[in-house]
Amino acid sequence: MGIGRWVAAGLGIAAVGAVAAYAQYSDTEEAPYKVVLEDGEFEVREYPAIIVAEVTHTGQRRQARSASFRRLAAYIFGQDRPRGGDKIAMTAPVLSDRVDQDEKIAMTAPVLQDQTGSDTWRMRFVMPAKYTLETLPAAPPDIILAEVPARRMAAVRFSGNAREATLIEMEAKLLDWIANRGLTTVGGPEYAGYDAPMVPGPMRRNEVMIEVAAE
Repeated sequence: MGIGRWVAAGLGIAAVGAVAAYAQYSDTEEAPYKVVLEDGEFEVREYPAIIVAEVTHTGQRRQARSASFRRLAAYIFGQDRPRGGDKIAMTAPVLSDRVDQDEKIAMTAPVLQDQTGSDTWRMRFVMPAKYTLETLPAAPPDIILAEVPARRMAAVRFSGNAREATLIEMEAKLLDWIANRGLTTVGGPEYAGYDAPMVPGPMRRNEVMIEVAAE
């Protein structure tokens, strides 16, 4: 078989794997919401209250995200519980944001423009709808189980691997759209990922979301 056929065969196998990975996670339970405004890649959504497990790490975003994901995965897969225990199903999206420990900064520009120093980042796993705070397995001290109140979120959706430059670009686009729509921000940006790491970039769903005031 010539090299061209080997390449074609390899691409075919990769495509099959991509489809399989996409199919595996396409039926994952997602946090519910109602779209109240749709404008191309932008939406305004109403989210009900949701239960989350959250953890924080300090450092650059990529390293903090990796550490937080591993920590929360250990909780939902029962690794932190004596003798294991029932696993909690993975849901989507995985939410992350930068924690401002001093004061809330007015949202006038993207906040990711300078990531050379250390920041504190929070990651949240949305818990399946069947759980309440009372019925979830107890969490270790560094993981917080909390209810996020109902809120209205402006969101912009994009595909790819959610690199820093892309997040900066999409955050700026969302802020411009919010301003042009005359909406008022009441929170900082959150970054939502919907897919497992093995899902290829073109098939990945990512979002930047910002809470806005109800009209």
